[in-house]
Amino acid sequence: MIASTASVGEDHRNRPRVDPLAALRTPEDPPWDVYLTGTVFLDIIFTGLDSAPVRGTESWARGMGSSPGGVANMAAALARLGLRTSLAAAFGDDHYGEYCWDTLEQGEGIDLAPSRTVPGWHSPVTVSMAYEGERTMISHGHEPPPEEPAPDCPPRARAAIASLTPGRRAPWIAQAAGKGARIFGDVGWDDTGAWDLAALPDLEHCEAFLPNAEEAMRYTRTDCPRAAAHALTDHVPLAVVTLGAEGAYAVDRRTGETAEVPAIAVEALDPTGAGDVFVAGFVTSTLAGWPLADRLAFAGLTAALSVQEFGGSLSAPGWSEIGAWWRRVQSVAEQDPTALRRYGFLADLAPEEADQPWPLRRAVPTIGFGRSV
Repeated sequence: MIASTASVGEDHRNRPRVDPLAALRTPEDPPWDVYLTGTVFLDIIFTGLDSAPVRGTESWARGMGSSPGGVANMAAALARLGLRTSLAAAFGDDHYGEYCWDTLEQGEGIDLAPSRTVPGWHSPVTVSMAYEGERTMISHGHEPPPEEPAPDCPPRARAAIASLTPGRRAPWIAQAAGKGARIFGDVGWDDTGAWDLAALPDLEHCEAFLPNAEEAMRYTRTDCPRAAAHALTDHVPLAVVTLGAEGAYAVDRRTGETAEVPAIAVEALDPTGAGDVFVAGFVTSTLAGWPLADRLAFAGLTAALSVQEFGGSLSAPGWSEIGAWWRRVQSVAEQDPTALRRYGFLADLAPEEADQPWPLRRAVPTIGFGRSV
């Protein structure tokens, strides 16, 4: 296992651009690498709490940040890894909605042409309190008015990421697949308790399905996440099961290939959005055509870097951070050479910026103020 000794960060508006798909691009390509849709929240993150708030008392946080959250975590992670990202979402016409729109469009370079501003609708909000490597969240929001429908048809893209909802079919998923998009499906906790794969009708359109270990075992009625991954390939070509501190395991039914990569040892400050970052890393490396084990390793690395920073979209790493991590771990004495070889594929990808200090730090934006170091 590689030991990572510090966190990294950067101002992504000024980041160097690395295009992981450069060698594959042709004039006939779709305009976007990846399309996704969902709910954008305004995340307000309180940091530096020594413990959970106690009923009837007032707790002071030593730090605070604001950023777009919800589906914006995934969109920001994809854009920072160099993918041309298009997002369809509803935004409130309040200051929170304006802030989220500007941050995603101007700060992250995400295409919001399929998105819309809903008059008179307030932005969903999540307050997140991070402490002891975990977080507690309180959210509030409403569905957009029915007269403000989501886009009827997704834009043409290489891939789309779909959050599957038990008992509900999303027509855009079949439309995107019909246009040639490769569909990557993830899923949340099944509040119904049924855990029935038949209740995920859009799974039939998915190339890959990426549940966590508990979700995978419940859906397949197994007591082992690796057995669950194999069972899932009866329903989808590629199953990727995240194993928490143990890493991730994947099975590709088309090739018969399996891969398992251990997690990177890091000090986790805030796990918010880590699952989204993992999916973004896996989608990026899959579109780039990497071997399965390299894809798991890269996805795990991006997730590990993200938990060393507070916030969801705030913490998604870019290529400067990946490059800084790669140079740093090679300089650590007594590093496991086998573990280093596992990430050797980064040698030709990570940007060379040896003059940058370690660790790099990311500014934390707050509404009403610009970014500052």
